[in-house]
Amino acid sequence: MSANAVTSFRGSIEKGGKFEPEKGRYHLYVQYACPWSTRNSIVHQIKGLEDIVGLTVLSPRYGEHGWPFAAADPYPGAEPDPIHDSKYIKDLYLRADPNYAGSFSVPLLWDKKLDTAVNNESTDIIRILNTAFNDFLPAEKASIDVYPRARRAEIDEVNGWIQETVNKGVYIAGNATTQEAYEKAVTALFASLDKLEVILGKSEYVVGGQLTEVDVRLFPTIARFDTCYYGLFKCNLRTIRDGYPALYGWLRRLYWKNTAFSSTIDFKHVKAHYWGSTPSLNPNGIIPLGPVPDILPL
Repeated sequence: MSANAVTSFRGSIEKGGKFEPEKGRYHLYVQYACPWSTRNSIVHQIKGLEDIVGLTVLSPRYGEHGWPFAAADPYPGAEPDPIHDSKYIKDLYLRADPNYAGSFSVPLLWDKKLDTAVNNESTDIIRILNTAFNDFLPAEKASIDVYPRARRAEIDEVNGWIQETVNKGVYIAGNATTQEAYEKAVTALFASLDKLEVILGKSEYVVGGQLTEVDVRLFPTIARFDTCYYGLFKCNLRTIRDGYPALYGWLRRLYWKNTAFSSTIDFKHVKAHYWGSTPSLNPNGIIPLGPVPDILPL
């Protein structure tokens, strides 16, 4: 898994466009282990899109052909491709564009009507799911807005430093090939975690006292931190659960009080992918038992 996957499909779902909003027309491919993918699964549930946009979960065991469906790897919780019975996500990419040379990544938003990919950029998909299908939703779901116009400048600014130093920062540290690069990434990462601790010591959410896409984008990284990044990626100055009480409290509240967060992450999938699919960092593929529990109860 890479923090710098190339995203080549950047379509938008909008009235009057190539991809019109329609109930049942679109399908979202995700993975429980992938943090970028989890963002989209969370918004899919927050908005109540289960009957409007289909969703399929792939296996966490990433291999030479990329993310497999259950047809290629029947890992518990992995599902078959309900549209084309594909073996791998790459089969869909090549179906959309036989000359595709980018990353075979998740998430992938698919148009069943035109039989092609719409978008594979997680930030775009968050915003598509946030507004594109509001006409099909009950008022209480349509009114949910994780990217409110009045807060967009602040959301974009905070997303920027979190993305570079935290969400990507753990990968930069874990994939570093020099001591200097590793130390630079870890130092920046923990400076940002310290900053988040201050913010969340004063507010229930990161921006504006309300749930926004900043929380949605940050949650997958923080949820995986103690399980994977602390050990495997050597981001080990402090754990979240023992070193950041406000940040960990935020994580626990989201996880235990909102099923959109708890049901879209599976720690068996997370461990199977990170510890089992990165031989350069864990050559024997030994998967750790802890931490126990995955997230401490409230």
